[in-house]
Amino acid sequence: MKVLVIDIGGTSIKYACMKEDMTILTRGKVDTPKENREQLIGTIGKIYDEMPDVEGIAISMPGIIDSENGYCVMGGALRYNDDFYLRHSLYQRCPVKIYMENDAKCAAMAEAAVGSLKDVEDGFVLIFGTMIGGAFVKDHKLHKGKHFSAGEVSYNITVRNGKPTYEDVWGNRCGTPRLCKMYAEKKGLNPDEVNGVMVFHAVNQKDQDAEECLWEYTKEIAVQLFNIQTTLDPERFAIGGGISAQPVFIEYIKNNLKELYGECIYHVPHAEVVSCKFQNDANLIGALQCFLEFEK
Repeated sequence: MKVLVIDIGGTSIKYACMKEDMTILTRGKVDTPKENREQLIGTIGKIYDEMPDVEGIAISMPGIIDSENGYCVMGGALRYNDDFYLRHSLYQRCPVKIYMENDAKCAAMAEAAVGSLKDVEDGFVLIFGTMIGGAFVKDHKLHKGKHFSAGEVSYNITVRNGKPTYEDVWGNRCGTPRLCKMYAEKKGLNPDEVNGVMVFHAVNQKDQDAEECLWEYTKEIAVQLFNIQTTLDPERFAIGGGISAQPVFIEYIKNNLKELYGECIYHVPHAEVVSCKFQNDANLIGALQCFLEFEK
């Protein structure tokens, strides 16, 4: 069986034609439509037209997703998907079997099955991108929650006396664009001209401004890992997204956690942090696994 696997992100859509054994036959990437859901369906339709022999479509996407009914409760970084039966509308354009799941939950499926969480019962996956995807693996199974939002850490309020606004929820405070904005402000640069590659190049070159930005950024991440560890007590955290390919990112998180635990007056369990095995491909691999499980 050949399946078209699509990973919809806030910035780009990655796609691949994959076999059941996770072999990637072809892959590509296009920009994510920003205006409306009709553009999104049209973009996916064009990708589908290039692969007429696929027998199904597996989709990883942001937001709170009712995968059984193909319904987007809330679209995350793509708010035009709020309250939208995407699977039904997409089927009119691409008449094959379609399965859709939250992106972080897809990544968690990949990591739990054959990745960095395969040897633990309980784990937590965090995917750093435009926002932050989260997923909780309980008893080696994906825990979705009553409203399909288990693990959705992006909407946690992180600022004292804050409100659930754009500025105060964790997904926007610690999505990767925030790190770029911090560095741009520190250097007096145009934020639109700063990307993650530039920031981490500066960090690896021992640029003090970049190092200070990364330390402040990962400190806030460490605080939330501390909270999740104390609340859910997972055996391990797996960190994914493009930023996770930078070893110094994980190193800074671990150092900030070490500092937090050193200052904590209570005896609490310590978080174990590793990189996702599949990094940028975790969502694709997990979406395929979700699709195949759905087929059973």
